[in-house]
Amino acid sequence: MTEAFPAALVGPSSKERKYDRQLRLWAASGQQALEEARVLLVNSDGPWGEQSTGVSGVVGVETLKNLVLPGIGGFTIVDPALVTEPDLGVNFFLEEESLGKSRAQETCRLLRELNPDVEGNSESKPITELLQDPNFLPQFKLVLVSGPVKRSTLSSLSSAAKALGIPVLYTRSVGFYSTFSLQLPAAFPIVETHPDPESTQDLRLLNPWPELAASLAGISNLETMDDHQHGHVPYILLLLHYLEKWKETHDGNLPSNYKEKIAFRELVRSGARTANPEGGEENYDEAVAAVLKSLNPFTLRSSLREIFEMDECNTLTSNSADFWLIASAIRDFYTKHRVLPLPGSLPDMKAQSADYVSLQNIYKSKAREDLAEVIETVRGLEAKLSPRPGQIADKDIEVFCKNAAHIKVIHGRDLPLLDGDTHTLKAIHNALGDPESLISTFLGFNILDSIITEIQTGALNQEALESSLAWEAGVDRVIQSLTSEVSATIDEETKQRILRTTQELQRMQGGDLHNVSALTGGLVAQEALKVITRQYVPLDNTCVFDGIRSRSEMYRL
Repeated sequence: MTEAFPAALVGPSSKERKYDRQLRLWAASGQQALEEARVLLVNSDGPWGEQSTGVSGVVGVETLKNLVLPGIGGFTIVDPALVTEPDLGVNFFLEEESLGKSRAQETCRLLRELNPDVEGNSESKPITELLQDPNFLPQFKLVLVSGPVKRSTLSSLSSAAKALGIPVLYTRSVGFYSTFSLQLPAAFPIVETHPDPESTQDLRLLNPWPELAASLAGISNLETMDDHQHGHVPYILLLLHYLEKWKETHDGNLPSNYKEKIAFRELVRSGARTANPEGGEENYDEAVAAVLKSLNPFTLRSSLREIFEMDECNTLTSNSADFWLIASAIRDFYTKHRVLPLPGSLPDMKAQSADYVSLQNIYKSKAREDLAEVIETVRGLEAKLSPRPGQIADKDIEVFCKNAAHIKVIHGRDLPLLDGDTHTLKAIHNALGDPESLISTFLGFNILDSIITEIQTGALNQEALESSLAWEAGVDRVIQSLTSEVSATIDEETKQRILRTTQELQRMQGGDLHNVSALTGGLVAQEALKVITRQYVPLDNTCVFDGIRSRSEMYRL
């Protein structure tokens, strides 16, 4: 009879082997969120000229490729266009046999070949027609829009998504230029922001809890230790030891300013044995290096204080998201203890294994104690707000506690459509003051989209894309849209700078270059993954890429 192998001897599953590298980035929780998400790609809302050589949708398909490969749950491509010869020249997810067929079906078919675990669908109807079905849009976690699309279409789609709390990514790629903008809900919370690991460590050296303070008993004979032991005392205990010595000569006070910390650092340094035959005292070097960054009283980050003061955190209902219940419990913990729950992690340090494990257990035990208190508070809130859909998992509360110091809520903004929004216009005005700014490229795309919209609606013919007069009129129209106060500050030099930017867009007549679209697709997919997994901090809210100068800039428009 064959016995089952112990868990420690069982190798990774096929899925773990397949997705190994990305699991290291966003762990099993992120992968699960990815596999449960469906993405909508609106690749066009129809042809925009009978003789059009402009090709749309390449950047959207390239973005989707980078979501299919890591295992998105499913996707739907909406694209009424048929495959043309220009498409074949730049879209790697079309074949010669695709000519004249539905572009949505053909790109969907070839994208599905990349990952059999991903479900793919296509729709050849215009998105405006599909939106009439109230059950269509709610099935998606993210909407990707690859322009050009009519402004009316984009406005309707972004408004419908906003009402449902669905993020929208709008991207454009023409020639050597590209831009994309992210529309998030008004409050978009992120727990796993993945900050610098060093910034997540809370050592509590200035206010040690009883168990940590008691651990000093193990080094009470520091001066009489042999060289090997002396060179392997964990630097955390060294700092605690010398803090006690400092207080003996400073009326019980801790080093509080820079001058005192420098003096304390010299006190620690003086305790090192300079002729230790064991190979030096690296633990003392670690202690000296940690003085300035570790001996600081706890302060609450302004972003976290803002979260604690938000209405969602203070006015809970049975429909409140799990995030706000846990945030409220963490706030109560902070109010009571004036610190956040201990994460429980320790940095690497020179120490004997038994000493390091013992110290690690002290920190982990305290972290579990803090977690238990927060869980108890959360359960009390759940009972008070009953009925709720379900109980918040302990592991979710634990992740929140470990990351409490770095949680973030992004206050999402709508897509910047130059519709008179004061914030957008002011941000554009400020950026135009810098002659090196790429904001003129962003405005150039707005001019291109307005020309294409007029071609689609019949107000202009196809030749307008090649007409300098049409582009100059577009520049004037965009400048006028920036309100009289802003447009009055735009001189002729700034206007010419915007017009020069449009030359590349005019040269390409709205068409994509595959290499730039592929690069942009990677950038957009990265932001999409942040939104779907709710990990890392996504773009807020617009990025412009200039492939001619290999530069990119981000703006909050």
